[in-house]
Amino acid sequence: MLSDILTSPKKDRPLILTIVGEGGVGKTTLAGTFPNPIILRTEDGTMSLSEDSGVSLLPLAKTSKECFEYIEMLAKEEHNFKTLIVDSVTQLNTIFESEIVASDTKAKSLNSALGGYGAAFSAISEKHRVFREWCGYLSEDKGMNIVFIAHTDTETIELPDTDSYTRYTIRMHKKSVQHYSDNVDVVAYLKLKTFTSGSSESKTKKAISNGTRVMTCYPTASHISKNRLGISEDITIANGENPFLQYL
Repeated sequence: MLSDILTSPKKDRPLILTIVGEGGVGKTTLAGTFPNPIILRTEDGTMSLSEDSGVSLLPLAKTSKECFEYIEMLAKEEHNFKTLIVDSVTQLNTIFESEIVASDTKAKSLNSALGGYGAAFSAISEKHRVFREWCGYLSEDKGMNIVFIAHTDTETIELPDTDSYTRYTIRMHKKSVQHYSDNVDVVAYLKLKTFTSGSSESKTKKAISNGTRVMTCYPTASHISKNRLGISEDITIANGENPFLQYL
């Protein structure tokens, strides 16, 4: 009905975001600073969390069935959790891949599974779509923030009107990446601020860092990063700080 139309968007709704980065850069630590979080673990990346971090952990999920059961449990049971962290969708993708190959007794790899011709990658993408949809229910019905953690990779972009270039992306097939890049509020790349040493004449340069972590979450040619919050500059992330809390 027209009476249900919002005259302006809600400013205090939960966030759905994807945090991407190399292993050990602090993705889980940052995610753990969201309000009253619980982690759905497909890998155990919680060693960096202190005992008094206030982060709750679901049992380590080894199958997609367990992942969906945990989402259903959070949807149906009463609880006070305000944030679901999925750590990580990259390992969840590996689980999906293994299950697809195992389901086809004739397949020796993903390329030949389900008849080949990319059918397996389409099937995996559909699994990610459903998983993202289920997480969306928690956001809408339970008012939970959703934080997807992902490992980074690079890809070559070839466009008809410019030279090819390389950019950071999520480490999974491009058919699946869209579920964690398009249909979210933020895609944030967390990385160490890096410098190169060596003279201009030297053919070998060394990358060094002082440990400063920088987050990019606005569109750039070198990332699939984005946000719907008006952020237009890199953000320096100190331990324990969460720049997104002001938007919740």
